[in-house]
Amino acid sequence: MRVLLTGHKGYLGTVMAPVLAEAGHEVIGLDSGLFADCLLGPRPETPPGFEVDLRDVTHEHVSDVDAVIHLAALSNDPLGALAPDLTYDINHRASVRLARLARDAGVKRFLYASTCSVYGASGGDALVAEDAPLRPVTPYAESKVRVEDDVHELADEDFTPVFLRNATAFGFSPRLRADIVLNNLVGHAVLSGEVRVLSDGTPWRPLVHARDIASAFAAALVGPKEAVHDKAFNIGTERNNVTVAEIAGEVAEAVPGSRLVITGEAGADPRSYRVDFARFREAIPGFDCEWSVKDGALELVDAYQKYGMTAHDFEQRFTRLAWLKNGISVDDTLRRR
Repeated sequence: MRVLLTGHKGYLGTVMAPVLAEAGHEVIGLDSGLFADCLLGPRPETPPGFEVDLRDVTHEHVSDVDAVIHLAALSNDPLGALAPDLTYDINHRASVRLARLARDAGVKRFLYASTCSVYGASGGDALVAEDAPLRPVTPYAESKVRVEDDVHELADEDFTPVFLRNATAFGFSPRLRADIVLNNLVGHAVLSGEVRVLSDGTPWRPLVHARDIASAFAAALVGPKEAVHDKAFNIGTERNNVTVAEIAGEVAEAVPGSRLVITGEAGADPRSYRVDFARFREAIPGFDCEWSVKDGALELVDAYQKYGMTAHDFEQRFTRLAWLKNGISVDDTLRRR
């Protein structure tokens, strides 16, 4: 298939592009380039594509492709809290506009990167399946719910949207993010010798490796239409439903000599949920996630040490909000004044 991959120069897109190419697809990228230089290690090969703001996408960008995989977004809660209007403008309205353009251009399949954060305030220990109430607690998660609702309305016989609700990502990518929980805890442990948890460690988090996300999207791209058409799927594995304290414990084991400290200073975290991932395995027989939290922690330790991670880069280059605030101007670049 000829696939338009938005966000191909981001954390997940940089991992996903070669997975799609190895599966035999022709990948065309679309990315604003905001995070293209957030690199740890050698610069990876990048598929050809368009450098364009998501809000400026036109019919030309989606013509002559069979499918769209839409990853591009302002992708974390702190940035969403700083500029919720931008989060809704880019993550919601521009995403729905992209889907509409794709449908009108004859694109057959539209895979949307949603998030398990849509269940954010579910609470309790029961596994959360796709038909559970959606209780987003941040502008980022709320924007994902709105896109799912609006793109669902576009589905028809010729246009198949699929909503993949990824668990919290982890693992190495050449375009690294250090502001997601496992990647962050490993970085602090490697750089300071301390695994510091600011909550009480009790909230549940579902985690999934970036490569497993890429494999899931590759599977959904070619899955039977009747199995995936206009459906939402949680992406991850029940084995990686873990508490923050358990994540920190795996990090402490992966970094010899590090010390685990749970301070509880941040107070109670309303985001606590365990997720049921069975629906996707049933829709795509044979699919399962391969990476454990332990495997991911060891991989990150090795990459951070191999490529000489510095405290400055960890805090500035690989933290999305810091990069936007210090490397460029949020107002000038995102508000386009």
